[in-house]
Amino acid sequence: MRAPRSVRWGLARDPSIRADHTGTGVLDRPSTRGTNRKELLRHIKRAYGAFAQAVPGIWPGDSIYGERQLDEFGRWLASLGAIYHLQRMIALDIPWWNVDATAVIADFLTCRPDARVFEYGSGASTVWLARRAREVLTVEHDALWASDVAVALSGRDRVRQILAGSESDDVGPSYARSIEGHGLFDLIVIDGRHRADCLAAAVPHLAPAGLILFDDSGRARYRPAIANCGLIEMHYFGLSYCVVYPDHTSILAAPPVLAI
Repeated sequence: MRAPRSVRWGLARDPSIRADHTGTGVLDRPSTRGTNRKELLRHIKRAYGAFAQAVPGIWPGDSIYGERQLDEFGRWLASLGAIYHLQRMIALDIPWWNVDATAVIADFLTCRPDARVFEYGSGASTVWLARRAREVLTVEHDALWASDVAVALSGRDRVRQILAGSESDDVGPSYARSIEGHGLFDLIVIDGRHRADCLAAAVPHLAPAGLILFDDSGRARYRPAIANCGLIEMHYFGLSYCVVYPDHTSILAAPPVLAI
């Protein structure tokens, strides 16, 4: 079995994560490090995003962003110039997730061409999912961003957008509950606001053998919700699209039912 891509490409893994050779593992991070590391990564992401947008000339010409036949490393490298750039990410056919986790979800959807997907947090990932699933419902709190995504989704009748609340923090309950009344889903993506609440709301709507993708799962405020959701966590830490540093995405699945 090959080592995960983050190892093959030379990225050091976080020593606080116990992982096997599949790239899955269990997060075991001392709480004293969490806050400082989170703030540092937030500043790095903002500074890097501002730099990438301010100095576009350091990246390849726009033609490379239509090269969907790039290998995974080439696509990741090109993605560094696509941070916060919706059309470039769509042209590269990537979501803003961990690279290994993205490959797992791509394989999962390949085996389920009739999959129903619910997504918390719209963006380039919405188009990526629409290219692979029969039906996508996506919820967004930001009306302006939702309109930008709607333009990118033009002509894709398999996608339905839900606008929930506003950008205020008190929109949490309605945002999380927007999944209700739509049946079961083969894949649920949690990559927007109020993620702990969204996870609690999502679990009852997960179809048998379905998966939940929880992005940025290394953040300390999300760990209790993930640990207590009743699902098995497959944690991926390493090379992630659009950023130069390793990042976290988790895939959650129901534990197997043992016949008695």
